[in-house]
Amino acid sequence: MTSHRPAAVVIMAAGLGTRMKSATPKVLHEIGGRSLVGHAVLTARALSPEHLVVVVGNGRELVEEHLKQIDPEARTAVQEQQLGTGDAVRAGLTAVPDTFDGSVIVTSGDVPLLEAETLHDLVAAHDKDGNAVTVLTAKVPDPTGYGRIVQDTDGTVAAIVEHKDATPEQRAITEINAGIYVFEAATLRDGLSRLTTDNAQGELYLTDVLGIARSDGKRVGSHVTDDAMQTEGVNDRVQLATLRAELNRRTLLKHMREGVTIVDPNTTWVDQTVDLARDVTLLPNTQLHGATVVGSGTSIGPDTTLTDVEVGENATIIRTHGSLAVIGDGASVGPFAYLRPGTRLGVKGKIGTFVETKNSTIGDGAKVPHLTYAGDATIGEGANIGAGTIFANYDGVAKHPTHVGKYSFIGSNSVIVAPRTIADGAYLAAGTALTEDVGPGEIAVARGRQRNIKGWVARKRAGTKTAAAAEAALAEQPEQQPAGQSDEQQA
Repeated sequence: MTSHRPAAVVIMAAGLGTRMKSATPKVLHEIGGRSLVGHAVLTARALSPEHLVVVVGNGRELVEEHLKQIDPEARTAVQEQQLGTGDAVRAGLTAVPDTFDGSVIVTSGDVPLLEAETLHDLVAAHDKDGNAVTVLTAKVPDPTGYGRIVQDTDGTVAAIVEHKDATPEQRAITEINAGIYVFEAATLRDGLSRLTTDNAQGELYLTDVLGIARSDGKRVGSHVTDDAMQTEGVNDRVQLATLRAELNRRTLLKHMREGVTIVDPNTTWVDQTVDLARDVTLLPNTQLHGATVVGSGTSIGPDTTLTDVEVGENATIIRTHGSLAVIGDGASVGPFAYLRPGTRLGVKGKIGTFVETKNSTIGDGAKVPHLTYAGDATIGEGANIGAGTIFANYDGVAKHPTHVGKYSFIGSNSVIVAPRTIADGAYLAAGTALTEDVGPGEIAVARGRQRNIKGWVARKRAGTKTAAAAEAALAEQPEQQPAGQSDEQQA
């Protein structure tokens, strides 16, 4: 790669995007965990430019706010009217100091597969050949709709002819303009000042700057990429889906080559922003999004979606939906678990079947095995939460915490009415509705005392199958001498 430091990068991102048929500006649509313009900015930043400018127009307030979040140092320039690519770049240069005289790279905000290495190679070719302008090109089997590269006998670029303006002979050319350029600043400024709208679209074509430079005796060259998909842009949702699938395919290939097992790449989706260690296994229908990080030896899936989740080593996550959560080394999650933001599961901890957690810390070795809601809970090391337990954290006005101590045991079908503290080494009897704190080594029992009323079915459900079954069962029992008043007499 070249160490050349371009003076400026201008990203064109002002298009109307009408074919997207969306209230969201085209460049804010996402693939692979980033917006389209986010991909463009990240690629441009790899060149370490002195100035990075994004030309905005349609939905500019939304785009500008997004840029502040992803790259606060990027500048914006406004293209007030859609007068063509030449007008867009002219607007972009207003955000660059008038005194600079380096190279200017021009790219687009809707070409998400473009790689930094390709831009490096383009700049290197530009410097090596001593060009005033260098255009990135690609050879494609169907060039319909693209500008054609017309070459001179010495291999330089004689012209770029837009499809609508091309002759039949020019339309037969398969080398196309990728819409990505390197200009010397003086050549670009001069060429932009001389543009006209004398073309089929009635627009200011940036490509006409190349013709102007050539007519002035300057060298205009090209650099062909062997990966035409990097030059593909997004104009509608069909193309968006196509490039999303291609980006995902490339992302998965990279991970597999670095030691990740992906059982079914056709049903596995991993954002570019996700970090996977070696020996991670992803099972079918797994989706990993955002800033998710997964440690070595962990198995995820099938049927799992994690967004911004940190997972340790040697964990197992099955049929789980989670976001903004932390899962410790050797932990087990699922199947059918729901980890909401603020969940922290300790080393070798367990969140099991049909368990929902929110803003809760489950300590090392602690278990929440099944059918539980744990909200605003702190569960100590080694504690065991029985099936059907509910942490009743909301009183209709505010949320309240519950603290469960180390190695405590919560019996099945308990309701803990927060705020509550259950000390280390305590027990809750099954079916408890807890409304008071529990001290160390205590057992809490909070339920009605059971009583069995004899003969109730015969009296209240006479003639039913239940009554017949009870009568038959009673007939098989040996007769017992009554001792005092019976429960049915009490009733």
